[in-house]
Amino acid sequence: MARHGALRARPTELKPGTLRVISCRMDYLNDEKAVDDPVKANIARYARGRDYHKVLRDRLQKLCDRIRAEIGEFGYRVFTDSAPVMEVELAARAGIGWRGKHTLLLSRDAGSWFFLGEIYCDVPLPVDHPEKNHCGTCERCIEVCPTQAIRGPYQLDARRCISYLTIEHKSAIPEELRPLIGNRVYGCDDCQLVCPWNRFAKLSLEKDFQTRNGLGGATLVELFAWTEAEFDSRLQGSPIRRIGYERWLRNIAVGLGNAPASLRVVAALRARADHPSALVREHVRWALSRHESLAA
Repeated sequence: MARHGALRARPTELKPGTLRVISCRMDYLNDEKAVDDPVKANIARYARGRDYHKVLRDRLQKLCDRIRAEIGEFGYRVFTDSAPVMEVELAARAGIGWRGKHTLLLSRDAGSWFFLGEIYCDVPLPVDHPEKNHCGTCERCIEVCPTQAIRGPYQLDARRCISYLTIEHKSAIPEELRPLIGNRVYGCDDCQLVCPWNRFAKLSLEKDFQTRNGLGGATLVELFAWTEAEFDSRLQGSPIRRIGYERWLRNIAVGLGNAPASLRVVAALRARADHPSALVREHVRWALSRHESLAA
């Protein structure tokens, strides 16, 4: 954030000649439900299918091709969460929705189950008007956050956010937060699941966003047993693959530490107790300490 802070507010430095930003939404909601069973891995809905970066980037490029066919050559650059772009603020100013108290964008007809992408271009298009805020007095997203990462309306402490901790954070997960993570091994949907506006969200017809590899109901023990080769092959084309095998095991070890104690859970953890990675070993030790009576 510090390194690219200025760029976020200066589109012309990212793409010289930019006059307008075309902000786009692509729905991703599928019919898979939240995983409440503590022995199963809870993976954020957006990450259960194909990597959205690729899908959305292809769609945005097709849109640019259609614009070119209509008006001729023009200057543009496509972004899909791939550069320092203030995508939520841009989308709010474009009228796609408003920023909710959890800091995500909300739409009256789609809730928050959608991706955002942008086209910076040199075409002087008409400017849209922002959407009004419709959150009212509701604070369900703040109240439900497992780690109290939402410190107040529109204030998110990423250092406590489960999505940050399980995806972007590269080192050990703070020990005091591990019990609060539960079975969430990649991302977290809790603030979206309780949002009243998400009752208006419609299922996506995009096949690439449907759940793959049984990630909607796989057990923590099953996923923890994957070899690195299995991780790479099964998650080919998945956004999960970007965190790498080491952090994948780190996250699942935390989930196993929070799972109901059983001989199967303890055996799975013991099988990784001597893993080459110090990061994995440390989280496995912590998880085993949570099942001390069976691990003794």
